[in-house]
Amino acid sequence: MSNSYSHATYRLYDDKADFDKKAQGIAVGLTVGSWTELPEAAKDEMRKHLGQVISVSPYEPEGVQPGERYADITIAYPDANFSRDIPAFLVTAFGKLSMDGKIKLIDMQPSTEFLSAFRGPKFGIQGVRDLLGVHDRPLVMSIFKSVIGHDLANLREQFLQQALGGVDLIKDDEILFENPLTPLEKRVEACMSAAREAEQVTGQKLLYFTNLTGSTFQLKANAKRAIAAGANGLLFNVLAYGFDALAELAADPDINVPIAAHPAMAGALYPSLHHGISAPLLLGKLMRIAGADLSLFPSPYGSVVMPKAENLAVMEALLTPSLPQKQTFPVPSAGIHPGLVPLIMGDFGPEVVVNAGGGVHGHPGGSADGGRAFRQAVDAVRSGTSLERYAEDHEQLRIAIERWGVRTS
Repeated sequence: MSNSYSHATYRLYDDKADFDKKAQGIAVGLTVGSWTELPEAAKDEMRKHLGQVISVSPYEPEGVQPGERYADITIAYPDANFSRDIPAFLVTAFGKLSMDGKIKLIDMQPSTEFLSAFRGPKFGIQGVRDLLGVHDRPLVMSIFKSVIGHDLANLREQFLQQALGGVDLIKDDEILFENPLTPLEKRVEACMSAAREAEQVTGQKLLYFTNLTGSTFQLKANAKRAIAAGANGLLFNVLAYGFDALAELAADPDINVPIAAHPAMAGALYPSLHHGISAPLLLGKLMRIAGADLSLFPSPYGSVVMPKAENLAVMEALLTPSLPQKQTFPVPSAGIHPGLVPLIMGDFGPEVVVNAGGGVHGHPGGSADGGRAFRQAVDAVRSGTSLERYAEDHEQLRIAIERWGVRTS
């Protein structure tokens, strides 16, 4: 039986509690249940299952009010207590505890033994770049908009216009489910034929992330249907289905395309100071361990804002060399337009996907010009030229700046 431990760190708020006593209660209560009442012979047998308090340290959040008391607590859980799957670890470390007052799960540090059960992303950043043949710049992604109620011809035309703009990746809207107007195989076939048509003009490859939906027990079959129809990427609403569903998809050798993790439902879990699961753990570390090749999350700039420090912590979790799994592409999203590209590249560096919906489709020249404006903005930053200066010789970027402006902070 394993002697290794996996750690969990919590942020606890209580204006009266003895934090050291609380930590000990967590370590015992979430493992062997009781300790002091056990006879010595039983303690000898149960010791390998007993949780351990690793640290208890005061925490002072910005804007803390007088009398408010916080502490960060780290507990080590014996790997012998749970199976090698993310749900088991989550339920052990935070299942019952999540309902015990003002406490937030900040981080999990799985053991080497636990992590060995997860191959992680099949492709990761390097693999996605290899598929596209693009290694020297951030990737550009566009999003379908206005997909509900449209037929295949309309969907194909939307795809074609995005692809003609030179984007690298196109994803379905996460609310596009199986329907009689655009059923899965026919949707994939229509969009991939548009991708081939656009490649004749742009000369570049493109990945299409079709939305993987259906009942949990049909996900693998549906993924393989999409791939058989020509899909070269999958979009997956991970939090609605669970991390284990993602891990199963990523581990299947027949599902040989990149998976983009959508953050739908994340707002119910990460924003509160007092409850839930932190964004870096939820949208960063666990997505990567479970096998997401790309992870979408709210940007610090756009219409659904996540604080920048939290954003950069998500990125760090996706890129850190401390995990054995391949690196996952960070995809800061929501409200992105070409005038934000210098900020995105400055904050996230070159290993980022610039992702836009309205910033592509809302371009006065149409979706193709919207894509071109983003590519021009990326090229401007890479050349060390201001967007305004670069726009003097690039019409699509100039019009985008007139429409949305340029943000410098």
